[in-house]
Parts: sequence; C-alpha cells; structure tokens
Amino acid sequence: MDGFKERLKELRIDKGLTFDQLSKVTGLSKSALNYWENGVRIPSAQAVVTLAKFFNVTTDYLLGLED
Repeated sequence: MDGFKERLKELRIDKGLTFDQLSKVTGLSKSALNYWENGVRIPSAQAVVTLAKFFNVTTDYLLGLED
C-alpha cells in the first residue's frame, strides 16, 4: 500500500487541502485519512472509491497500480 499513501498525500497537497478540509468534503474521518497517508492502516474499498471520485482519478491510479 506504499503507492496508495504516496498518491493520497500527493493528491491532497496538490489540491492544497488539509486533513480537516479533505475530511469535510469526503465524509471520511481526519484520523482515518492521517492513518492511511502514514501507512498505519489500510483503507476500505469504499474509502478508496470515495477518494478516487473526489480526486477524479481511477482507483488503480490511487492504489499505485498505474501511472
């Protein structure tokens, strides 16, 4: 899941969002976003889909499976 945490951080920073802001627009908790970005926990499939839709990328891209 290293690809995921790197992509999540990159996408969040590129949009200029804090964990709090991303949490508010996606409905995902700040703590979960922090855990995922730091590689502490693995997101659910639904969370990956939610983030991919928000960032307008594929789930494969977000997971680091494609460029």
